[in-house]
Amino acid sequence: MATFEKGYVQVYTGNGKGKTTAALGLTLRAVAHDMRVYIAQFMKGQDYGELHVIRDRLGDLVTIEQFGTPKFVRTGQISDEDHELARKGLDKVKEALFERDYKIVIMEEANIAMYMGLLDKRDVLELIRNKPEEKELIITGRYAPQEIIDAADLVTEMVEVKHYYQKGVMARPGIEK
Repeated sequence: MATFEKGYVQVYTGNGKGKTTAALGLTLRAVAHDMRVYIAQFMKGQDYGELHVIRDRLGDLVTIEQFGTPKFVRTGQISDEDHELARKGLDKVKEALFERDYKIVIMEEANIAMYMGLLDKRDVLELIRNKPEEKELIITGRYAPQEIIDAADLVTEMVEVKHYYQKGVMARPGIEK
């Protein structure tokens, strides 16, 4: 298994497409070097293409778990179940970072989960401050809090310039889901 001495904190945020794609691309690179990856998908409980390929073909090196319901979470409509699932996801991330042999831990959609009040940014900042030196932590999602941006080592903001959603094109299998 390939290794590196120091792991960093990477944040992918912004209103543009590509945050999850960046994290999944990083996952593929890690797998090519026999690194184990843990992916926690916050606020997601839907069926996405990456779930199948990861579980069916990369399951020895990559674990992916969802911590959301199948419904879309909207401000003002957050349920106790949404809060419970987010807390469970944070606990699993802690386990992956501190107790398991994962080299890379991805908190997908954690930024928006913080924005929506499902995760407390103080808890995520504590993870960043205390993460083991050799682990890489990736945090994705719109609306990254400034404190998370300040604590990260790498921040990329995806900016939407133009998107076919504006013409009514819905998420397509193999491209957006």
